[in-house]
Amino acid sequence: MKIERLPLNALRAFAEAARTESFKHAASRLGVTPGAVSRQIKQLEDRLGISLFARHANGVQLNAAGRQLAKDIDSGLERIAAGVMAAQESARRAPMLTLSAPPSFMQLWLLPRLADFDANVGGIDISLEATQSLTIPAWQGDGARLAIRYGRGPWPDVTNHRLFGDELFPVCAPSLLERNDRPMEPADLAHHTLLEVGWCSTQGATFPGWQAWLEAVGIADRVAPPQRRYSLYGLAMDQAIAGRGIMLATHTVAMDRLESGVLVRPFGECHVLASPMTYDLLTPPSGEAPPAVARFIDWLLNEAAAFEQATIGKSR
Repeated sequence: MKIERLPLNALRAFAEAARTESFKHAASRLGVTPGAVSRQIKQLEDRLGISLFARHANGVQLNAAGRQLAKDIDSGLERIAAGVMAAQESARRAPMLTLSAPPSFMQLWLLPRLADFDANVGGIDISLEATQSLTIPAWQGDGARLAIRYGRGPWPDVTNHRLFGDELFPVCAPSLLERNDRPMEPADLAHHTLLEVGWCSTQGATFPGWQAWLEAVGIADRVAPPQRRYSLYGLAMDQAIAGRGIMLATHTVAMDRLESGVLVRPFGECHVLASPMTYDLLTPPSGEAPPAVARFIDWLLNEAAAFEQATIGKSR
């Protein structure tokens, strides 16, 4: 027998009567008469073809079949209640976005800006993965897995959204310039420690370094190669801020430090080397972004466009 064919009012009346073995108490809980409860339970018994209560002159008592049915109904109601609570909790819980990005980009560019997203947009929980390895983005119900990558696009098997380009120029601590009695010139780099980030993209592309910059400026034959190499931008930047050398930095990760004054450009806005690489947001190749994820994507693209316009203008 299918459960949908059973009279639901009769099941409810039985469940109430079974708890106290009293039609009178069940009627009080349901707001009906004891006679109505008795008729509904009789209807259920007729439909099932079994008796559920032993009826006596002074009341009713569950029989074995009634006790088993009462137990099963209680178990079913508990599952229904748990399902309702889970659905309510799911509705209250914000969608989840998993975003992976290169560690230095995440630390030096993305994290400082996420507070603005939380304050002005929000509506989604964001899990950050600082990694350069590429896991194919995917929509996940109300959430998504997205990636930001630095390299030479387009990236295969995904939809590419260009965030911004990049360019490189020397930066150092203000205290390093204060030691000189005249403005620094590129040839003066021969007397300083050069800090460089040695990094390759997941595509195998090599990040432009000091050698390319020195050649572009025309002093590669007068300045020795870098003496300090780092695998992460954050490490090299900490050394530059501490005055332990001059770093070849990208505007993407250095601009906020330049604006705060902890780093300066020893040659002003001259001698900029354009990078052949770009930062791209990678999303699934098909399907539509859930609303909360779409709001994050729009925010990120707008933030990137404003950043590129402001920093490219300052760097040339």
